[in-house]
Amino acid sequence: MGMAKRSAGMTVQREVMDEQSLEDLTQRLDYNGRHPPLAKCIKQRVRCSVVDLKRKVVGCLPVLYWLPRYSIWDYGMPDIVSGISVGIMHLPQGMAYALLASLPPVYGLYTSLYPALVYFFFGTSRHISIGTFTVLSIMVGSVTETLVPDGPGSSISDSSNSTAEYDVVARDLHRVQVAAATTVLAGLIQVVLGLVQFGFVGTYLSEPVVRAYTTAASAHAVVAQLKYLFGVSPTRLNGPLALIYTLVDVCLLLPETHLPTLAVSGVSMLVLIIAKELNAAYRHKLPVPVPVELLTIVAATLISSYAELSTYKVPVVGEIPCGLSPPSVPDFNIFGEVIGDAFAIAIVGYAISISLGKTFALKHGYKVDSNQELVALGLSNTVGGFFQCFAVCPSMSRSLVQDSAGGKTQMAGISSAVIVLVTVLKLGPLFQELPKAVLAAIVIVNLKGMFKQHYDMVTLWRNNKIDLLVWLVTWVSTLLLNLDMGLGASVAFALLTVIFRTQRPRYSVLGHVPGTELYVDMETHRGVREVPGITIFRSSATVYFANAELYLAALKEKSGLDIGKMIMYKRRQEAKQRRRERRARRRARRQAKRRQQAFRAASQRREVFSVEEEAAHWQDGQGQTETSTPLGEEQRWRPRENSTVFVMPDSPGSAEGQCSWVYLKGLDPDSDTQGSTVGDGDTATLDGDTATLDGDTTTLDSCSMERMSLGSLGKWTWDIHSIILDLSTANFIDTVAIKLMRNIVHDFGEIDIDVYIAGCQATVVDELECGGFFSDSMTKERLFATVHDAVLYCQNHKGHISHTSYDYTLDISGTRL
Repeated sequence: MGMAKRSAGMTVQREVMDEQSLEDLTQRLDYNGRHPPLAKCIKQRVRCSVVDLKRKVVGCLPVLYWLPRYSIWDYGMPDIVSGISVGIMHLPQGMAYALLASLPPVYGLYTSLYPALVYFFFGTSRHISIGTFTVLSIMVGSVTETLVPDGPGSSISDSSNSTAEYDVVARDLHRVQVAAATTVLAGLIQVVLGLVQFGFVGTYLSEPVVRAYTTAASAHAVVAQLKYLFGVSPTRLNGPLALIYTLVDVCLLLPETHLPTLAVSGVSMLVLIIAKELNAAYRHKLPVPVPVELLTIVAATLISSYAELSTYKVPVVGEIPCGLSPPSVPDFNIFGEVIGDAFAIAIVGYAISISLGKTFALKHGYKVDSNQELVALGLSNTVGGFFQCFAVCPSMSRSLVQDSAGGKTQMAGISSAVIVLVTVLKLGPLFQELPKAVLAAIVIVNLKGMFKQHYDMVTLWRNNKIDLLVWLVTWVSTLLLNLDMGLGASVAFALLTVIFRTQRPRYSVLGHVPGTELYVDMETHRGVREVPGITIFRSSATVYFANAELYLAALKEKSGLDIGKMIMYKRRQEAKQRRRERRARRRARRQAKRRQQAFRAASQRREVFSVEEEAAHWQDGQGQTETSTPLGEEQRWRPRENSTVFVMPDSPGSAEGQCSWVYLKGLDPDSDTQGSTVGDGDTATLDGDTATLDGDTTTLDSCSMERMSLGSLGKWTWDIHSIILDLSTANFIDTVAIKLMRNIVHDFGEIDIDVYIAGCQATVVDELECGGFFSDSMTKERLFATVHDAVLYCQNHKGHISHTSYDYTLDISGTRL
């Protein structure tokens, strides 16, 4: 059926390939839409050769793959130089971002040390720098301040009160426990997601969502640092509109601004901005960027120490213990309170990590394993949480410095960790006099890149309005809601836009491009031709429960056929026809009964005669002249022996010799034989309804009534004999869509239009088969590999039929008018 040759008019001659022919030709192996048997899956999973074992071990520990191939001569010096540069950046950023997490600065140094060592063994990206990051620090700070708020006796700006100092120390230790527990839980979530191959979860955070989220999070970071810039102590709130309330509180406290602290922060910001601009202007002439933040910290520490700024009540970092703190088990009782925040931290951290990793991998031509990256980041957080670290992920600024300084492999992370380790072991006490305002200034100046992301609105306005809407909703929800709730609302809205776009796709009718096998939208392309008698319909999205009804409505609109009204009209006409048939049968029975009664009466009078003889005798009587005497009653009725009654009309035939007569035939007087009227005029009368037939006329009988054709009713006219549904854009089909397709095939079949399907993927065919779509009337031979195959088949099997419009009407009895 499907291997017929193409008809004339097409440029390429080949065999038509339907689904059944394709399966026979390729011998495709499937399981009727199901997954392979469980026993086979288990057997494949447990079977492991030496090569498979080595591949799995190397996959879990990527360092075993690249470290044996590491060339010291080629990669050693670039990794050391870039590692030192990144390590110098870790020092100020680690201490500054610890303030964002509402933790003592030394824990920012710990966070810059341990996770980088863990990532060295398990990470697959060669150019990202694992450590503190602005957004994650803010998210951790939101959790710590929610569970451990500032007590009524605590003081940030005045550290001379011993009671307040005791309260601050106890509060900070408790916050460290909360941050460590949150980090461990987030790391465990990442590890589990990576082990179950759930690395694609990060794809739900699209680029507009991530950029708008980080842009709004930078506003949270600025508000959180205002208390260090102005030396005030606002009430830190959490939950919806917390940012607005905190900003209002800071504004109300501006009259109480601590002027020495404001001067330190102002000078620090001015120096940092000027130095960074010069650094950017001469970046092409410098081998490595100048460590502006480190130089600022060193200068500020020296000035604060010699000028004794602490005596002017300028908040300073305070005691930084030497050495490394021993690992400790986090408080598992906190897990239940922070599980929502931990999940948000895990997803955001992974999204930032995989986006940066893939960016550098594409630039340098290597591959990053998304699932292994999720495991590596999770292990970095989990192990770091046992050493009092807070959540980590790569930083764009540090990663760019590592790449521009010539870093080649993960060995650069070891070099930066060594710099941080030396600082923690030996140089930590030197930064005790560092003003916190300087660290706050470093945080705000480093947010310049995130603030520039507001220009995304202009770009998205030109390129994509829906992505702009996603960006704005993410930005507003993150500003007004908390970071975790804002993230949830942003992802939900982004998914809703996807659902909306699939629910309202573009529907089109395709036309043929002459000389090719291509079919394109006729509304958007010129020079395409409509295939006569065939409508090719395509949706730009998958057909599923959310857009099934819209798909049917668009098909009706594009084809110009309102199937519902047409079938309803046909049903009404068929019901009227059945009622007429019933009335005709009742009339026929009454007439037969009357004739049977007349037959019995004639038999009792023995007025039964031969039709042939009496007809000959009556014809002789007709040959007389008009002046002759008419036949008497005894001449018109004569008894015969053949049980046939012949009833002559009251008036003889016309001058031309034409006449009409009625006869009843049948030997059984009780039979229900219907009467007929036969004559030269070939006219039959039945209750006022006249039917003119060619040469023969019979009364209306239900056995001879054929099913009514909608086209013969004359209410609609069309020249379509086939509809081809192009499902090449569908990657799945659900039960609702399968039922819709089944109804389309049935309904269009009611008006003698055949429906064919083209371009189905193998998975869609399996789902159709599992859903019971195929039947005797709809077989796989009506599924075609391409639209062109379906067109060729329709032309071969339907092209020879004349599909002219029905331009006449038919009255209720069947007479053409």
